[in-house]
Amino acid sequence: MKKDNMKKIGQKVSIDETLPHQINAPSFEGTGIKMEAPFVNEHGVVIGDSLYASENSPLENWSEDTDPAIMSGDEWVHPTNDIGWNTTENRELLESKRKPQAYPFMHPTKDVSKGTD
Repeated sequence: MKKDNMKKIGQKVSIDETLPHQINAPSFEGTGIKMEAPFVNEHGVVIGDSLYASENSPLENWSEDTDPAIMSGDEWVHPTNDIGWNTTENRELLESKRKPQAYPFMHPTKDVSKGTD
């Protein structure tokens, strides 16, 4: 399912570009990646609200006749509120997007060390 077909809901689950309810969640601050609001997928399931249970979810209505493939694909994964961001590889990806923090040793527009060496 394409992202533009998903219905965004106005609920905000982040504070200062992080997810404080997840103790090991990384911060997206300074990465250029903006935290996104939860959305409702084509099955009527809210994705990204951190509640992990939805009345319409196949997990809540599982039977022998349920095909597990129904829960595959991008429509089941939230772009910023997903447990996958807690992995080492994805944390490194976020760190690589941050600008180096030069403060307090560098002036933002002047080379104050010029001529001192």
